[in-house]
Amino acid sequence: MTRQRFRIAQFSDIHCGDPRYDESLAHRVIDGINAAEPDLVAIPGDLTAFGYPDELDLARQLVDTVSAADVLVIPGNHDCRNVGYVRFEELFGPRYFSARLPFSADGEPDATVRVIAVDSSKPDLDDGEVGRDRHAWLAAQLDEPADFKIVMLHHHLVSIPRTGRERNIVWDAGDVLEILAEHGADLVLAGHKHVPYVWPIAGMLVTTSGTASTWRTRGAAPPSYNIIDIGPDDVAVSIVSSATGERDTLTFPRRRR
Repeated sequence: MTRQRFRIAQFSDIHCGDPRYDESLAHRVIDGINAAEPDLVAIPGDLTAFGYPDELDLARQLVDTVSAADVLVIPGNHDCRNVGYVRFEELFGPRYFSARLPFSADGEPDATVRVIAVDSSKPDLDDGEVGRDRHAWLAAQLDEPADFKIVMLHHHLVSIPRTGRERNIVWDAGDVLEILAEHGADLVLAGHKHVPYVWPIAGMLVTTSGTASTWRTRGAAPPSYNIIDIGPDDVAVSIVSSATGERDTLTFPRRRR
């Protein structure tokens, strides 16, 4: 029986090479994701601590244990330190791309989901920016026909509660949010803040993932990852503890086109 939902596993901020990286947590996350049998695994950045080649090699080995057919990865600010973006592209591919995938949630063979990935990092800075030179490209990609449209970037577009004083938000967040809203984005996937959260904004969901495999946590938020199920009428976001597997599920109505 075909599952009438499109399932995404979202995990980020792995930080291979960091003193607080926990390899056992990392493998527990991968085991949980593989068991969930997602249609897509989205990894929005910070696979490493400092962007060094050995850290990126370790991250590549970890990602290779994911069994999903489609695994999409972009860098975060930590990955682009020390010119790490060069090695990142060698191991993981382009830092900007658009992918078109079959979308089974509508129960029709020609339904599609489009994933648009943008590198929001600035080399050797913690701050993020999409950049004016990418605004038109982002809008054009969103205008391509699809039944569900996803944008993935590392930095957060909207402030995340319980993360302390705001910093490092995308410099051009207002302009980017306007583009996303006007051109019909359904879901935005981000990381960076190490605290999972979901903001419903202008008909779309802005969903951040926590740190999947480190103890660089904030407050009471445990290491975690997200399982997102997109159905014909709704989107369910499950925040899953990397340590215990406990989950908290939030369900939102899907944008109608």
